[in-house]
Amino acid sequence: MIYLDNNATTVIRPEVLEVMSHCWREHFANPASQHRAGRRAQRALEDARESIAQHLGANASTYSPDRVIFTSGGTEANNLALFGLNARAPGKVIVSSIEHPSILGAATELARCGVDVQTIRTRNDGVVDSAHLGELLEQSPTRLVSVMMVNNETGVLQPIEKLAQLCAAANVPLHTDAVQAVGKINVRFSDLNVAAMTVTPHKFHGPVGIGALLVRSDVAVMPILYGGSQQLSSRPGTEPVALVAGMRCALELATQELDSHSRVMAVLRDRFEVIVSQELKDAVFIGRNAQRAPHTTCVAFPGVDRQAALMALDLAGIACSTGSACASGSSEPSPALLAMGCTHEIVRSALRFSVSVLTKEAEVIQAAQRVVQTIAKLRR
Repeated sequence: MIYLDNNATTVIRPEVLEVMSHCWREHFANPASQHRAGRRAQRALEDARESIAQHLGANASTYSPDRVIFTSGGTEANNLALFGLNARAPGKVIVSSIEHPSILGAATELARCGVDVQTIRTRNDGVVDSAHLGELLEQSPTRLVSVMMVNNETGVLQPIEKLAQLCAAANVPLHTDAVQAVGKINVRFSDLNVAAMTVTPHKFHGPVGIGALLVRSDVAVMPILYGGSQQLSSRPGTEPVALVAGMRCALELATQELDSHSRVMAVLRDRFEVIVSQELKDAVFIGRNAQRAPHTTCVAFPGVDRQAALMALDLAGIACSTGSACASGSSEPSPALLAMGCTHEIVRSALRFSVSVLTKEAEVIQAAQRVVQTIAKLRR
């Protein structure tokens, strides 16, 4: 099996497993307990929180530091952002049309509860229309804007800095889902001028079951869970110290050689695209005309059903996907690709392939050749 579904999750690195194993042995106590074992676990937890904030470029000021709120993963962090940021403020909520299901689903629930939810248009290259956001911000009061940093299906980079300027001018907080960005491109929270940012380590060779919402020091967050005082009551529940330690280790490893790793992933992705495009002349690489993160390619094979292609490639030993893993059970066409103006034929035949820093060049070459053979066989 050649694994090219790293946008869904990545294999955990041995170094991360070792750190987590040590933590389970030595810091197993509840970090909220007052005894010595609990205090040791609390120190390990807070040391990891500080390191994570530092590696993500958060403001570590002694008097008003940015906060790292640990959650069960990216989905919970995104929900906490949409429901918890300026939850009591009047006005509408704005999201982009290419967001992850955890944002679109939360936005749908907000609309069901009576909140005015509006959507930013997306250009054909997969980049959100910043001019349209400006128009929406001028029309009526806005309580929150949420736009992802890197699209999980196409890898297209979004102009977060520009969107943040528009939101700042309107005095509106901006949240960004950086799940597919951290570990692939340089991300510094304090430089983005956003109110909050979502991250989860299982996208960069860390553990599943842990994520975080970074929140700027001057931004209030209302909890969506109740029943405990942990994390200043913003996210109650016993913190999983070993998972947090694993997140810390994975993030440290991901940022140590980020530039070289990004170049390696970009070379691998481009090599895959060259081989496929040379043999399958009508293959359509979605988002290729925009700036992309280095690890993702979304390619459509007109005339081939994506589910049939997925199963055939699985039999051929290639692990890929038809889009977001959180929506993998749905037969509905991708909202993100439709928002880009892709035809139904393109959407119905689109597959996502994603590499990681652990992917080998030989694997990519062999995978591309198998894709060419499998698609040709399906067409025959």
